[in-house]
Amino acid sequence: MRYDDFRRSDNIDDRRDDDGGGFGGGGGGFGIPMGGGGGLGIGTIIVLGLIGWAVGIDPRLLIGGAEILTGGQREPTVQTERRSGPTKPGSAPKDEMGDLVAATLGSIDDRWTEIFQGSGQNYQGPRVVLFRNATNGGRCGMAQSAMGPFYCPPDRLIYLDTNFFREVETRFRGCSGSACKFTAAYIIAHEAGHHIQNLLGILPRVNRMQQQAGSKAESNRLQVMVELQADCLSGVWVNRQAQKSPGFLEAGDIDAALQTATAIGDDTLQRKAQGRVVPDSFTHGSAEQRKRWFMTGYQQGTVQACNTFAAERL
Repeated sequence: MRYDDFRRSDNIDDRRDDDGGGFGGGGGGFGIPMGGGGGLGIGTIIVLGLIGWAVGIDPRLLIGGAEILTGGQREPTVQTERRSGPTKPGSAPKDEMGDLVAATLGSIDDRWTEIFQGSGQNYQGPRVVLFRNATNGGRCGMAQSAMGPFYCPPDRLIYLDTNFFREVETRFRGCSGSACKFTAAYIIAHEAGHHIQNLLGILPRVNRMQQQAGSKAESNRLQVMVELQADCLSGVWVNRQAQKSPGFLEAGDIDAALQTATAIGDDTLQRKAQGRVVPDSFTHGSAEQRKRWFMTGYQQGTVQACNTFAAERL
C-alpha cells in the first residue's frame, strides 16, 4: 500500500501517552477484566481476543456486548449521561503507525466527501481516538484493548488501540509483511463504514429493528447485515482510492484483506473457540460472506452495491 501522497487527517485524538487513559467519572458501561477475581472467565477473554475487531461497531449499542458470548439476555443500553473526555487540539501523529492511521483517515474522508457530494449530500468524517490498553469511551462506556477497534455512534468516534494491528499479524495470522499496512487500512475503513451507516440513518433503524426482533437469531441476522455492509463499504473506499491513485495498491494487498476477512469470519472464530459452528449465533458473517461483500464493494465501487438488507443472498 502506497500512501505517501495521502492527505494526513488531524481529526485524531491521540491518547497513547496517557498511561492507560482516564475513565472520567468512573463506572458506567461494562468492563472486561483481564485477570482473576470475578467478571468474565479467562476462556471468554480468549474468545474476545479472537473476536477482536470483528466486534466492529460498539456491541453495547446493537448486540449487548459480552452477552453474545455469555448467552445472557440483558438488553443493550446506551449511556446518555456520560460525556466523552475533553478532546485535544487535532494534530496528525508522527510515528509510523499513527501516520498510517492519519493518512488512511484522510483518504477515507476525501473519498467519501466526493461520494456524498455526488448525491447532493454533505459528509462529515468521524474522529479517531488512538489509545493503549483502555480509555474513556464517552457515551459508549469504556474502550478496552480486548474489545478490538469499534465505532461509537452517539459520539461519532472510532476507537483504535493500534497494538491490535500487530495482533492481526502475529496472533490471527491475518496478514504478513508490508501487506499488513493495507490490512490496517481495511480495518479502519470498516469502522468508517459504520460511520457512513450512522450518517445514512441505518444504524438507528437497525437498532430499533433489533429491539423488536422476535428472537436472538433474528437480531443476530440483522447484525450480520450491518457488518457485511461495512465490509462492502470499505471495499468502495478501496475502489475509489485506486481510481484516484493508480499506484495505491501493491501486489498482495487485496489478498491480505481477504486473508484477514477469513481470519475474523464467525465460522473461523467459532471453530477456534469452541470446535463447532453455530450459524444462528453469527453476528458478523462467515469468512466467505465477509470476503465476498468486501470484493463486491471493491469491484463495483458504489454504495448501492452494498445493500445487504435487500440482498437475496447474504
